Amino acid sequence: MGISRSFRKKIIFFGVFILLLLIPYFAFNEESKTLDNETRHNLPGQFIKLSDGYVHFELSGPEKGSLVILIHGITSHYFLWDDLSQGLIKEGFRVLRYDLYGRGFSDRPDVNYNEQLFVRQLLELLSALKIKEPVDLVGSTMGGAIAVIIAANNPEKVNKIVLINPAGYPSNFPLAGCIVRLPVVGDYLTYAFGNILIRNSLKDYFYKLDRFPQFLEKYNEQTKYIGFKRAILSTLRNFDLDDQKASYETVGKQKRQVMLIWGMQDKIYPIGNSEKVRAAIPGTEFHTLNGTGHIPNYEAPEKVNSLIVEFLKR
Repeated sequence: MGISRSFRKKIIFFGVFILLLLIPYFAFNEESKTLDNETRHNLPGQFIKLSDGYVHFELSGPEKGSLVILIHGITSHYFLWDDLSQGLIKEGFRVLRYDLYGRGFSDRPDVNYNEQLFVRQLLELLSALKIKEPVDLVGSTMGGAIAVIIAANNPEKVNKIVLINPAGYPSNFPLAGCIVRLPVVGDYLTYAFGNILIRNSLKDYFYKLDRFPQFLEKYNEQTKYIGFKRAILSTLRNFDLDDQKASYETVGKQKRQVMLIWGMQDKIYPIGNSEKVRAAIPGTEFHTLNGTGHIPNYEAPEKVNSLIVEFLKR
């Protein structure tokens, strides 16, 4: 008994449909490199192996200087701290900056990218580097939430905190950032169009992205390594970026010194969130920077550095 013409058409249609789905899945996939010993040997910075994989970091500045740790956000890597790091070092601080798992040149372990992973990463990094004294934390966006969570649960390890447009309260993530959290559809969109979607969203990170033509070149260095898109998707699904109220309130009860810096033109975390942070952490020193967006530490490093240095030297 032969196959009917209508059934044959359905098979052809289904095959073409699958092919059309697969073309962008492979055509737009930039992840072709593996982070291994050979790759790491040719990359800048330092590496250290922790329980979840190798971490890329830079520890610099005078050995006797007060230690400041810089924690970046959800899709970036430690290059965002280039100017600020050098400014702090010139002021006598010792600076540790590192790539969160899944970003930059740190490993991309196949795990859930939740709060516990990133807290464990920093605590293990401090232990591996034999850093025992309390440190000052500077966190931008998701890095701000990580700093707050660490201080809330490990108060003896932290001195002062600087939060720059921190996550932890409701955000205005682009529509694409919400859709990719959906099962199946989100996985396909992430792996087929993830880099395109992320790059399109970067314009919302800045007040004026065209002022920083070098940003995309540095940003794209990390997207070539296998596991980047998977890490971003897992973070969106497993790290509660919109509700860390309990940790903020715990820090508020610790009576610790906290400074909050907010880019006025942030399209991701609205300036209204600053009121929620200050309500949770009474006495927070607050500064706004006009003409900057989601990452003022990159858009206005001199202004941010001046505020941070003055705050940390008190």
